[in-house]
Amino acid sequence: MKLLVTGGAGYVGSVCAARLHESGHEVVVVDDLSTGHADAVPDGCRFVQADIAESAAALLAEGFDGVLHFAAKSLVGESMQDPSKYWWGNVVTTLALLEAMRTHRTPRLVFSSTAAVYGEPDTVPIPESAATRPTNTYGATKLAIDQAITSYATAYGMAATSLRYFNVAGAYGAFGERHTVETHLIPIVLQVALGLREQVQMFGDDWPTEDGTCVRDYIHVTDLADAHLLALEQAQPNQHGIYNLGNGTGFSVKQVVDACREVTGHPIPALVAPRREGDPASLVAASTRAQQELGWQPVRSQLSRIVIDAWEFARARQ
Repeated sequence: MKLLVTGGAGYVGSVCAARLHESGHEVVVVDDLSTGHADAVPDGCRFVQADIAESAAALLAEGFDGVLHFAAKSLVGESMQDPSKYWWGNVVTTLALLEAMRTHRTPRLVFSSTAAVYGEPDTVPIPESAATRPTNTYGATKLAIDQAITSYATAYGMAATSLRYFNVAGAYGAFGERHTVETHLIPIVLQVALGLREQVQMFGDDWPTEDGTCVRDYIHVTDLADAHLLALEQAQPNQHGIYNLGNGTGFSVKQVVDACREVTGHPIPALVAPRREGDPASLVAASTRAQQELGWQPVRSQLSRIVIDAWEFARARQ
């Protein structure tokens, strides 16, 4: 298939673009490089540096079999401080993309959604049927996009899938996390081992969890990429499938820090800080639907494997 990957110079987008190219697809990456990196575009993929909203119509006029849409603003704190940036950058941009797909009859879409649409859940693990009550603007924009995709798929025959990620981590060879503003736990902990930070903060050690620290569901980025390939194959016209992606177990902050200590051989000092307002005690995915309907399995999402791959990538970037 000929596929357009938006945001393909970013973390998840670059890994997915690489896996798609390796699987024999023709891949075109479009990215404005506001947060991505040109050298993250995989060899063999055509790269177009452009704003997605402005370029989607012209690009899709070439004729594509599908779009994988990763491009988004994704910092939770920033989304609350500057919501306009997120409603325009996420929702308006995606509407422009959907219109271009409709105009040029691009049949398939896989959208990078998020567990943030659920907010603070009533039950854990979280199924796709859980109430969607986002607690921040970022999650609200992703939910709005999911709803728009449902409308477009139903009315215009699009075969669409939204994949709601939990905590994506790890690396795939030369492709990994390198955000200008790093907010994810594993790369932050590894920065301590690299000497880039003095210590890591654990926000609360009195949560109602086994060891008192927050529990989150981590998924290896290559498992995530494989789900996108399966979603492309399984998507059906006039339908919008929504799937949670996680390992279904969850690891605590202390477990993550301990795993990083073991892999790196560094003591990694950890300071207990006050709880952050709005942090749920536990967020774990129920991914049964993805396993049953897509045939997907999180085969690489053991914590040790995630940390080993992330550490190799981080050291290679030094």
